Amino acid sequence: MVRVCCRQARIPILKECLVEAVTLERTLTELDHVRLLNLLRRAARGDGSPAQRRSIENMLDASALVPSREVRSDVVTMYSQVQLQDVQTCQRTTLTLCYPADAEPAMGFVSVLSPVGSALLGLRVGSMARWSTPTGDQRAAEILAILFQPESSGDYEM
Repeated sequence: MVRVCCRQARIPILKECLVEAVTLERTLTELDHVRLLNLLRRAARGDGSPAQRRSIENMLDASALVPSREVRSDVVTMYSQVQLQDVQTCQRTTLTLCYPADAEPAMGFVSVLSPVGSALLGLRVGSMARWSTPTGDQRAAEILAILFQPESSGDYEM
């Protein structure tokens, strides 16, 4: 079952929400969606970037939602380890998408609230992740593989 998260102000008619589900680029587990909304609410009280928060909120609003047990194995979920290839340099990188408290970029653990982290969440293998660096440069990388996804290994609560 796929559900779409829509704000009433943006998409007031259920029919439009259902039609939009066909064209959505991202899929999130219901658990990841709830946890990220809570994380954004807490971050709104801090010093985080309002523009980055809005970007993530928009991504959450425009994502298909599925139960953790039904997410496809080729979808990037929280704590997925992904292999990327930079489109400009062809350099391959392995990253693990995590929550801010677990982020260690030098070790390959990137926060979902970072530009690259939010660009990856919910995309599928073969998709192109696009983001802006803190200096304003545009970056893009293809998702080559998911090396680990918690849900595929039977962990539906990670």
